Amino acid sequence: MKKTFQNLLAYLKNPVLEKDTTTDVKYRFKIFLNILVISILTGIIISPIFALFEELDWISMDNHKVEAMFEGMSKLQVILLGAVVVPIIEEVIFRGPITAFKKPKPFKIAFYFFALLFGFVHITNFEMTTSILLLAPILVLPQILVGGYFGYIRVRFGLQWSMLLHGTYNLFFIALSFIPEF
Repeated sequence: MKKTFQNLLAYLKNPVLEKDTTTDVKYRFKIFLNILVISILTGIIISPIFALFEELDWISMDNHKVEAMFEGMSKLQVILLGAVVVPIIEEVIFRGPITAFKKPKPFKIAFYFFALLFGFVHITNFEMTTSILLLAPILVLPQILVGGYFGYIRVRFGLQWSMLLHGTYNLFFIALSFIPEF
């Protein structure tokens, strides 16, 4: 886990278009699981900031659009949409194009651009207010970071791996949202 985290940080500091030539599935799933844990921990570590913002009345999580989108859906529909359909579409849009940039500098710019775009698109999950706009970089920080993580696995292992990582990440948080219902 530590080595994966160090490799991930080094990559995020200097992304390069370089595939991992190790095709061993066990190796790839180990890296995948490590990045999944890192992704989940990233979300968990940053989320207390949202609670603070809400406590200060700077934001309201009551109007979060994701909850409204899933309203009235069965658990299976929520899982299919949130952990299968949306991750596939988002990965095609935000991670698919990055490997088209073959030269180092354009690739690096594209990598960061798509990670930032992925993050900032998620600001639309909030009801737009002045506070939301001012706090946007912090509010979408988890998505920007996991966008980088998804980009890393996409470049290293392929688009299907970023789809799987994104879907599994979403599934984890969807499953957590079901817990209070028991």
